[in-house]
Amino acid sequence: MRGGDPVTGRTTEAPASIYRKVEVRMWVDERFRALSPIQPSGQALWLFMLTGPHTTRVPGLFRAGPAAMAEELGWDSESFGKAFAEVLAQGMAKADTKARVVWLPNAIRFNPPQNPNVVIGWRQELALLPECELKDQAIEHMRGALGRLGSAYTDALNAALGCPTQKASAKDSRKDSRKDYRKDSPNQEQEQEQEQEQEDWISKPSAYHPAAKADRGVPPCPYEEVIALYHQALPELPEVRVLMDGRKRAIKKRWTWVLTSKKRDGTRRAASAAEGLDWLRKFFENARHNEFLMGTKPRKGDYANWKCDIDYLMSDNGLKQVFEKGE
Repeated sequence: MRGGDPVTGRTTEAPASIYRKVEVRMWVDERFRALSPIQPSGQALWLFMLTGPHTTRVPGLFRAGPAAMAEELGWDSESFGKAFAEVLAQGMAKADTKARVVWLPNAIRFNPPQNPNVVIGWRQELALLPECELKDQAIEHMRGALGRLGSAYTDALNAALGCPTQKASAKDSRKDSRKDYRKDSPNQEQEQEQEQEQEDWISKPSAYHPAAKADRGVPPCPYEEVIALYHQALPELPEVRVLMDGRKRAIKKRWTWVLTSKKRDGTRRAASAAEGLDWLRKFFENARHNEFLMGTKPRKGDYANWKCDIDYLMSDNGLKQVFEKGE
């Protein structure tokens, strides 16, 4: 019998899946908390994200920031960041650290709703999640999964979202809410182009996901995960809202460099996607200590009103500013 891996979602030759129920309140049980604590690791974080007290009735979609999850687990930020990078590198989770939204794409596949009324019951949880592109992507993914269960399930999702028709979606609703603003906007054409680029990024995840075909032996560049690490480490800097071709090229160039270059002692900076993301996590965290980049020290001349962003950090000059003297 062909089965699925509940972690990666890969199809394999396997017996029928075996499940066990986990009580979410386990995490707050007095006797459980009295046990020796879970040590930082990717596996421990994955189990916590899948079953922790932050989860809701909506499978795999919840609101939780990295700092809050680290505090709940009793881990320091560096240990949490390393474990988080491992989970992201495997494609087991996606995160919008600005909106504090986390999505586990395969959760609904292995925890489907028992009936349409369960889906209607998601209304409150979905309404409380911050509006962001990751939420839209997750809802569209769930729409497809529910469609395989029958039209009653997709109708129930529409009811939970307050959509009048089956074709409506969270993304459509957000576009409609912006129509009046665009009507008189002097930058209307530019905004529409940027939105199209952003929608292409979301609607074609296979082009940017770690599961895509490798390039010259280098793991495919995980654009979303790199951007999530940037947002996590540097929330004061400009938010990445669109993934333009030039920005993609810059991120991929730095990713390839991290995976193929060596330090002065001859050792590789990273030999896997997880190590590459961990290196970039430390890179962004080190940028926080650079007074020039963070603007904590007055700048002169052309840089007086300049603000650092992900484009500069991915450039060769940005690399020199952060790490050239640090390795």
